[in-house]
Amino acid sequence: MSYFSKVLLGLLSASLINNVVLSRFLGLCPFLGVSKKTSTAVGMGSAVVAVISLSSAITFFVNKYVLLTLDLEYLRTIVFILIIAALVQTVEVILKKKIPSLYKALGVYLPLITTNCAVLGVAIDSASQGLSFVDTMVYSVGTALGFLIAIVLMAGIRERIAHNNIPESFRGMPIVLITAGLMAIAFCGFAGLI
Repeated sequence: MSYFSKVLLGLLSASLINNVVLSRFLGLCPFLGVSKKTSTAVGMGSAVVAVISLSSAITFFVNKYVLLTLDLEYLRTIVFILIIAALVQTVEVILKKKIPSLYKALGVYLPLITTNCAVLGVAIDSASQGLSFVDTMVYSVGTALGFLIAIVLMAGIRERIAHNNIPESFRGMPIVLITAGLMAIAFCGFAGLI
């Protein structure tokens, strides 16, 4: 199998088959909270892609050359959280200056990327599995793209649901949770892909 094929299979596996939101149930807060409009979902998904990719790259080097070298693996979670928080603050400042409309649309959910368990989960998974830098980046980019795919699909479905006649007891979050469950079942169909 060629190197390109391995990378492509890694991306497909991380984004579709082992989707961080729909199969591992990480990152549900922004997934459910920011998926009301497609434009906001694309912005949030793009911000998560940037943060996961950058944080995975930085945490790889910090883990390999600082934590493992000094035998400080027990500090991994704290150090990774600090790195992710710094990156989210940087993304927040950039969005506030460059794209203020998206910054306002994301509102409180942008700082919540700091505590998004999907971002921390990818960094910890990569470090604990001892992946190489290339494998870490393929895994993190694939996972981030999976988050983007899931949140944009959910936003598109929620926009269509808003115009339907739904029984009163299912309006709001109940229909959203049912939709998320059906999406998770549908993504299970990708399991036989690879």
